[in-house]
Amino acid sequence: MTEGLIWGFVYPNEVEIQWSVLIVLYPYITGLVAGAFIASSLYHVFGKEEIRPVARFALLTALSFLLVATMPLLTHLGHPERGIEIMFTPHLTSAMSGFGYIYSFYLVIVAVEIWLSFREDIVKMALNSSGWRELLYSGLALFSYDISEKALHEDEKIAKKLAIIGIPSAAFLHGYVGFIFGGIKANPWWSTPLMPIIFLMSAIVSGIALLILLYIASMKLRKHPIDHKCLESLAHYLWVFLILDVALELLEIVSMKYESLEEIDIINRLLSEKIAFTFYGVQLTLGILIPFVLLLVIGLLKNRDTLKMILISISSVCVLIGVFAMRWNVVIGGQEISKSLSGTLTYVPVFFHPEGVLPALVIMTLPFIILLVVTYILPPWKDMEEETTQMGSILKKKS
Repeated sequence: MTEGLIWGFVYPNEVEIQWSVLIVLYPYITGLVAGAFIASSLYHVFGKEEIRPVARFALLTALSFLLVATMPLLTHLGHPERGIEIMFTPHLTSAMSGFGYIYSFYLVIVAVEIWLSFREDIVKMALNSSGWRELLYSGLALFSYDISEKALHEDEKIAKKLAIIGIPSAAFLHGYVGFIFGGIKANPWWSTPLMPIIFLMSAIVSGIALLILLYIASMKLRKHPIDHKCLESLAHYLWVFLILDVALELLEIVSMKYESLEEIDIINRLLSEKIAFTFYGVQLTLGILIPFVLLLVIGLLKNRDTLKMILISISSVCVLIGVFAMRWNVVIGGQEISKSLSGTLTYVPVFFHPEGVLPALVIMTLPFIILLVVTYILPPWKDMEEETTQMGSILKKKS
């Protein structure tokens, strides 16, 4: 999967780069999962009422991407059917094996929290439906139709506890990806203790950005007014976590430069030539600087809701592109350094290839299809529309 430029001394067994764009996509999708879940926890755990309109929608988004999170890895494997072996042959010192258990535990946490959050709606739809819909919703309700105030209060208490457990689970789910790279001592671009934290912060940033875009798109498609208070609150948290993310990323580079170990020459070459455009141009400028400035401007604007929405949308798109560039720079950039530390390779993605761009696009499309299905079965729109309806009635009374 390499073409052309090989500079310096490169060992023969590393001429072909093994981890392709699919492995770039893997931490990107898991990051969106963790970020969306943590965004929902701002309401479920920390009681941020302004996030309430998108809290349940964020859970469904996390589930949709979580169901696809393992697909890039399985597609990369020569025999994907062997992937299940890590679950039945545990190896306590294997980070990849640990991921299997963390992923399974987190999937259960998210699924149960969604069930508790939607149980009242599920029961009502079961009681008001007939035929296959009644059977579907009765099955989802586990044939239990108690939606008394006491039962719903108990559901809320359990859901909050699960959300509290889910926050560190989400952190482990994505932090472990950074841990895998950070634990590879032979690669100076990966081997840093900050790698897990950087991956986690960028995950939160990308998850919130995705949630913002999905919320705007869903409200526009449903032709329903947007809750600008909720949108601006999400933008505020995006800005805060973006500051933390850029601080950690720059701290990592500054630390490498300041230490100036023997591998600093090859890292300088990597940053100045191999990934200069994707690192300085896309990751730092497009993915961090531009959204940072736009979100700062949004905080200074008063009563310009439409303009704010446009700027927030642009910021979110830039953030998603920037985080993907960050994943690319880590996964691909690290492999472009030879183990000899005196040579570099060049990775050129292929479109029509089992590990090329086309499979990556297909995998990236699947979560959105799943999200359409789960929002059809479990509509979260009531939360979104209640807030804007109440706001509209208040404005009418004032006028």
